[in-house]
Amino acid sequence: MSTKLWKSMKAGPKSENGNEGIWVIGKWRKHEGELSMCQSGYHASKNVTDSMNYVNAEVIAQVEVRGKYLKQNDKQCWSEMRVLRAWLWTKEDSVSLAIYAVELVIDIFEKQYPDGKRPRQAINAAKKWLADPSKKNRAAEAAAWAAAWVDRAVAWVADRAVAGAVAGAAWAAAWAARAAARAAARAKVKTKCHRFVLKRLAQKSKEE
Repeated sequence: MSTKLWKSMKAGPKSENGNEGIWVIGKWRKHEGELSMCQSGYHASKNVTDSMNYVNAEVIAQVEVRGKYLKQNDKQCWSEMRVLRAWLWTKEDSVSLAIYAVELVIDIFEKQYPDGKRPRQAINAAKKWLADPSKKNRAAEAAAWAAAWVDRAVAWVADRAVAGAVAGAAWAAAWAARAAARAAARAKVKTKCHRFVLKRLAQKSKEE
């Protein structure tokens, strides 16, 4: 019996860790030896934003897994995997996800900190970049700030449970995607962000 999951990957598509090289669509790979979470075996997640929390996405892949496995809340480790389909995930996609994640909870943050202007300013700057992706609009910085601040806001929604700090408000769209994914991991917004990504992938499929 097999299971379909989601995997965040580097361009190629390639796994971020390991030396397996480029994945071939439809070709099974089998890991020989013991499975170890984050160490050995093939990793993927049920929720696409969970997978993005571990790897700065350049490619989003739907994968099929079978065989032996280990599971934790947001990630699974399997002995066999194949890529069913893969989509390029761009800077624009990363910034759009960051904006979406923040807007889900921006009202919560602003009620707690009515003088806190940075998240709203970051959203506006990121939207300007999407409309005009030029050097003058620093979307990566803006989106990263927004995604970092959303962690605080969603923490209040999820009983102030902080899943992990977004270190230093990273200044790249890829880091913004990771920060947005961490925000999406909160219980109150996780499903909505998962659906946002799937809708974007469906649109990419139509455009192919």
